[in-house]
Amino acid sequence: MFKSLVSRARASTRSVLYAVTALVMVALLVVAVVAGNVMWNGAPYPSVDPDAVAQRLKARSDEVYDGFALPEKYAADSGRVDTGACYYRGLRSIAHIDEARSDVRSFGLDWSVPDVPEATARDAQRRVRQQLVQKGWRLTHEGDRAGATFRELGFRFENPEGADQIDVRWNNSTTTLFISVYAPCGQVPDEFEEYNWSEADWHSKERPAGL
Repeated sequence: MFKSLVSRARASTRSVLYAVTALVMVALLVVAVVAGNVMWNGAPYPSVDPDAVAQRLKARSDEVYDGFALPEKYAADSGRVDTGACYYRGLRSIAHIDEARSDVRSFGLDWSVPDVPEATARDAQRRVRQQLVQKGWRLTHEGDRAGATFRELGFRFENPEGADQIDVRWNNSTTTLFISVYAPCGQVPDEFEEYNWSEADWHSKERPAGL
């Protein structure tokens, strides 16, 4: 009787050990699969709503144009939000070198203000630079350069929350303020079509007279 109880106890202990071992092996297998997937695909791109991104970039452009506080005679040309290429991450990128992903896009809005004298451009850039600093944006590039026959003014700031960027440039050969507003790569919906994208167009808002 005693030997029978001992045998049953040992059998029960072995069953528990087998079950625990099996669970540990399954857990390790899951971890290995997940780790392998991350290594192969890299960090996933965030999902984005292209219309929402376009609206954000246009709002940032409005803020920059208002921040310039240019005299009324200096009007901004219209712009359009375009998308740019984004690439595979992780080890998978080796198998797709220089091959852009069709489901992941970056976004950019370019516009300009022509015929701006240097002194006016300097003041406008100074005001926008102060505005961005006050909002907590981080300077990532200083673009002021000068040579025997050229002068360039500019800077690039990045928003630490979300990584949007604002790039402002001016040069004496064109006397034009060039502005680019960027949003980083994001995964777009399958139904997104850039052609005839109505939300992409940007036009500067009219400002009160006297500015």
